[in-house]
Amino acid sequence: SALQLSARTAMACVAKKCGIRFKPPSIILIYEEKDKEKTRQRIMPVRNFSKFSDCSIAAEQLKNNPRHKAYLEGVSLRQLEKLHSLLKGHLRGESLAESLEKVQREETIDPEEDMNKLDDKELAKRKSIMDELFEKNRKKKDDPDFIYDVEVEFPQDEQLESCGWDVESGEEV
Repeated sequence: SALQLSARTAMACVAKKCGIRFKPPSIILIYEEKDKEKTRQRIMPVRNFSKFSDCSIAAEQLKNNPRHKAYLEGVSLRQLEKLHSLLKGHLRGESLAESLEKVQREETIDPEEDMNKLDDKELAKRKSIMDELFEKNRKKKDDPDFIYDVEVEFPQDEQLESCGWDVESGEEV
């Protein structure tokens, strides 16, 4: 059937770029079919979305939409949330630069922030940001500059103070 053919085609695609169009509100996916080296474009309309909508719920609904699910497999939920945030900013009357700056601020982890005081949703968001950053910076075995066992000597500018608990004692425990 046509539905099975569409699902099979979608499973054989690799997401290359994902972006947004403001009018009409849409997420645009540039992808390549695995069998063919042809680049295609898929436009996914964003419906029932306003300046009051929850970006994470809207992103989840789009990612789990049966019509788009297979195409969005290679696109992270975080990226879809960012695109929805840009759309939300546009609907609020913000310029693209203002929206991008706001998204960038939300994506930055403040090392001084006490994460024990965050609610579960905000904590999950911070963890997701840290996981994404870790994956982006992680060296994989396939990377050309991957080194298996790295040993680094750190320079010591000042003499380290010894603590009572790390000094060897003659007592047996």
